[in-house]
Amino acid sequence: MADVPTLSITLLGAGQEVGRSCCVLQYRGKTIVCDTGVHPAYSGMASLPFIDELDWSTVDVILITHFHLDHAAALTYIMEKTNFKDGKGKAYMTHPTKALHKFMMQDFVRMGSSTSDALFSPMELSMSMADIIPVSAHQVISPCPGVTFTPYHAGHVLGACMFLIDIAGLKILYTGDYSREEDRHLVKAEIPPIRPDVLIVESTYGVQTLEGREEKEIRFTSLVHSIIRRGGHVLLPTFALGRAQELLLILDEYWKKHPDLHNVPIYYASSLARKCMAVYQTYIHTMNQNVRSRFAKRDNPFIFSHVSNVPQSRGWERKIADGPPCVVLASPGFITQGPSRELLELWAPDSRNGVIITGYSIEGTMAREIQNEPDEITSIKGHSIPRKLSVDEISFSAHVDYSQNSEFIEAVHAEHIVLVHGEQTAMGRLKAAMQDRYKNRDEDVKIHTPRNLETLELTFRGERVAKAIGTLAARPPQANDIVSGLLVAKDYSYTLLDPRDLRDFAGLTTCVVTQRQKIALGVGWELVRWHLEGMYGKVDEGLDQDGVPTMRVMGAIDVKQMSEHELVLEWDSSASNDMIADSTLALITGIDKSPASVKLTSTPHSHSHSHTELPSHSHPHADTDDKSTEGTRLRRLAMFLEAHFGDVELHMPEESPSQPKESTENNSQDELEEEEPKDQEPALLVTMDEAEAVISLGSLTVTSTSDSLRRRVQLVLDMALSTVSSLDEAFTATPLVVTAEGEGEHGESQIGDSRKSGEKPDDSMPGSGKEEASGEEAEANKIDGKEETEEGAGKDHVGMQIDNDSDDKSGGEMKEVGGDAAGESAESEASPVVEDADKKETENTITEGRAS
Repeated sequence: MADVPTLSITLLGAGQEVGRSCCVLQYRGKTIVCDTGVHPAYSGMASLPFIDELDWSTVDVILITHFHLDHAAALTYIMEKTNFKDGKGKAYMTHPTKALHKFMMQDFVRMGSSTSDALFSPMELSMSMADIIPVSAHQVISPCPGVTFTPYHAGHVLGACMFLIDIAGLKILYTGDYSREEDRHLVKAEIPPIRPDVLIVESTYGVQTLEGREEKEIRFTSLVHSIIRRGGHVLLPTFALGRAQELLLILDEYWKKHPDLHNVPIYYASSLARKCMAVYQTYIHTMNQNVRSRFAKRDNPFIFSHVSNVPQSRGWERKIADGPPCVVLASPGFITQGPSRELLELWAPDSRNGVIITGYSIEGTMAREIQNEPDEITSIKGHSIPRKLSVDEISFSAHVDYSQNSEFIEAVHAEHIVLVHGEQTAMGRLKAAMQDRYKNRDEDVKIHTPRNLETLELTFRGERVAKAIGTLAARPPQANDIVSGLLVAKDYSYTLLDPRDLRDFAGLTTCVVTQRQKIALGVGWELVRWHLEGMYGKVDEGLDQDGVPTMRVMGAIDVKQMSEHELVLEWDSSASNDMIADSTLALITGIDKSPASVKLTSTPHSHSHSHTELPSHSHPHADTDDKSTEGTRLRRLAMFLEAHFGDVELHMPEESPSQPKESTENNSQDELEEEEPKDQEPALLVTMDEAEAVISLGSLTVTSTSDSLRRRVQLVLDMALSTVSSLDEAFTATPLVVTAEGEGEHGESQIGDSRKSGEKPDDSMPGSGKEEASGEEAEANKIDGKEETEEGAGKDHVGMQIDNDSDDKSGGEMKEVGGDAAGESAESEASPVVEDADKKETENTITEGRAS
């Protein structure tokens, strides 16, 4: 196929970095954007993806994997402050993601409104939220022609999903952030059942392997308990939603098991989280079996016994800092601003206190900086603060580590892997590790690590797959079977079906245009047959279902003698059939002016008003079955070869004399069988220099020890066959074959109850295999009705004026021309889809030079 489609992948963010995820996919004129986040280490316009590099009015779909700011916070800005709304694009996310995204963005707007870096207003947020379309996991969505996508559970946070995107048959799996470990409330990420061509996957942890969930929880609770025992405060910087709920479930359960901790409060410093708890309780059905079974027993896991919200009074941070030991979950997780930053600055000078980093920390944030345990930290106002509190990291980040990621990548088994959402070093190490794994297994998998704004172009073979349905799918084809039907294309998907199933499966109908052309006849019926045989080599003659004398030309055009002075040409319209009909019409209308007709009819004969008598001899170019004609054609074939290669020898097999049953003279029966094979087939021998080529006249194949001579002889043989074969043989693709006895058999077009189409032969037609062999004239046969679905439309044929009149009309029984049908009937190439399912007919009558 000349079509070489190219997929373009451009990262407007998260290219060799963590943050502002934004991946642009462009293929066959479609543009899909996956995620639109901001960078947590920056603020204002600097935090946005490189949105100026894309014409957003051309975007067809925006897909948001989950509600985290680094994946979704720029959506409102793009929808309301770019030319996205000038196009026809749509934005999608799952139902839980939309519900939580609303609260997350309200908090984001509130935090930004206090500075000059606000990206959008609350009104713009409300307008964009109204245009977001929620979807469910496993729901197949078709947002525009040629594009479908299916969300699959990704773990990570409530509502997170990965998208399997199909653009014109190309399948791309975009994971976003995902986790392959089931925790206390979320399911683990699914592996889609369909193998994608391209996998775009996160690489957050590179080749780092994280400890197991149970060991991690024990270490976490023990560390919290030890800080409280020494009289300190525990700061757990987390995002308001996601990992916070997981940590609360762990702490609440641990507190229940340790009565000595019941007087130690656990504070959840987020009004946003309080609002979102209703969402978590609403979408219990999207969580894992542990949560669903507890909820079924009326035990709501998100109603905590030992967790309370912080006081809403001003200065609550200092009150807690001056109070007894406690645990505080405060947002944001990156400690860039807000409650988590204020508490850190208040608690940093006291060595009894401790901070536990529970999530992934992005380069450039305080959460990453403090892990280096500096002696001092800088406050938001720019002052230096001594750091004496303990710093620990226990990652509850719901991202895959190396073992989980590599296992998932191998299970998906995509041809191309694109690594995103990872720092350059971690991403490079992961790429090298995966390449080593594939190299050891000798697999050709390409791994890419594009930078921001670096367009990655992937070329795919231009193959298209058609799905067989209906009648065609009822019987699975065997090896080397040819399956033919009607190809229906819709939105880059292809379906192959039987034309009879078109109405049921596609709601469409087909139409067969049968054309009939009337011609005033001024010559005899046999003279018409003589000319048709001369032009096409062979015609099939018989009676149609109404008993009308009919000749079929090249298996496609019926020539019927409707009356003594009238012929009708009838055919099912198609590109090839129309051309044959044109040539047949031109030939018949020129018979009375042909010099050959004058010469043929000028021989002395008794006067008669009937023109049914056969001409005194057959046309010299007609196909016949007698051995002399086959010998002539064989000589012509040999002459053609001699003109190219010089002398050509004919080798015919010698007939073995019949032997009596009990004869034991000469060789035994086994020896005779061993001697049989090679020389039992007639062949032509071509010799050039010292090389020889043998042309089998049975199979028309060439064998030679010299490959160059074999190819050359085969080429000349093909030209020779097309030269000595008639039009009928060429059209039906059944060339000359010579039998072992030297008799010729030339192929014949299949005759059945339909003209050139996929119909089975009718038993009543000549060549159907049910005629009785006889030396007498064959009994008149019937040509039944026709049905075919072919491309084309009706057209008028205008012939020349016919002045001759004739009283002659063929009648009685007709002599059959041609023998058994060979091969299968040719299949029509395509079928036009039209409004009317009825067969349409066009009729033109040529008489006295006018069409009536």
